[in-house]
Amino acid sequence: MTAVPASPQGFAQSAPAASGIPHTRGTPGMPAAALDPQVAALLDLIRRVKRPGIHELDPIDAKTAYEKSAPIMDIAPTPVHSVENLTVAARDGYEIPLRLYAPRAASWVEPLPLLLYFHGGGFTVGSVNSHDPLCRLLCARGDCMVLSVDYRLGPVWQFPYAANDAFDVMQWIFHEAAHLGADPARIALGGDSAGGTLAAACAVHARDAGLAPVLQMLIYPGTCARQDTPSHRALAEGYLLTAPMIQWFFSQYLDSEASRDDWRFAPLDGGGHGADVRGCCPAWIAVAGYDPLHDEGVAYAAKLRAAGVPAALADYPGMIHDFFKLGRFVPAVAAAHADAVAALRAAFGSG
Repeated sequence: MTAVPASPQGFAQSAPAASGIPHTRGTPGMPAAALDPQVAALLDLIRRVKRPGIHELDPIDAKTAYEKSAPIMDIAPTPVHSVENLTVAARDGYEIPLRLYAPRAASWVEPLPLLLYFHGGGFTVGSVNSHDPLCRLLCARGDCMVLSVDYRLGPVWQFPYAANDAFDVMQWIFHEAAHLGADPARIALGGDSAGGTLAAACAVHARDAGLAPVLQMLIYPGTCARQDTPSHRALAEGYLLTAPMIQWFFSQYLDSEASRDDWRFAPLDGGGHGADVRGCCPAWIAVAGYDPLHDEGVAYAAKLRAAGVPAALADYPGMIHDFFKLGRFVPAVAAAHADAVAALRAAFGSG
């Protein structure tokens, strides 16, 4: 990991060849650091298998393919004290499935901190099942409850259903935390990719609703309305998340092109200025060097800092998008997991 100052420029201006993909030195947006060798080997394997990309499938088949592939790449599930499936009613009466993890017994006498977690998947794929190993790890090592949210996905449920579900669950957990043995004064928000977008939007909504999360943990979040940064242009193909895949995800989720400019979808720059983030809770933001989303994560950290919000930026230069879920193949992912856990424990005041 490289801790760097938040800067909208993001990448350096040169790149090595990696994974058999030719790069042009001096290309804006290309990372200067080499691709992690295990990541390079994994990408090479994926290319040789030549299976259709998620964006080339029917949405139902894409969801199934993602669910099947997730446990192959991820670490083995970490044992925790308990796992409980719950539901909570959304504003329209829909029952949102939740999964609650606890590292040990909790009660109102000794409540535990809680991480409210939103899975990634482009608002189209992913579930509490696909992100079960990551949530278990954060629960066990963070010594905190984790409440994972199965928010509604496109194309059946388009914008703003995912954002509304996230807001509704957040408000519910702040009011009901004590009944679950959680400490309402130590609730963090977190998510990866599209889930990071939801967590960032929740941090803004929390401030407006008078709620006080202690942290927004954003793992390679999507934050911009249009994918036109240097990293998007330079890393459009070859690094797991591709430009066609990104646009396919958004075509499934967005109800109209105009919704790209809604801050609930694009907290960085939606509508020109994005969300007003003044007074939001502190942030820990992880970005990956070979991720098209790299620059918008860096820029969001800069936006938060400019608004007076403490924002730690962790840059993993040799990694790709979704690397938090590649721990079975990429040993270096363990260091990023440890960094995320340390950020959580610090926010919870548990060291």
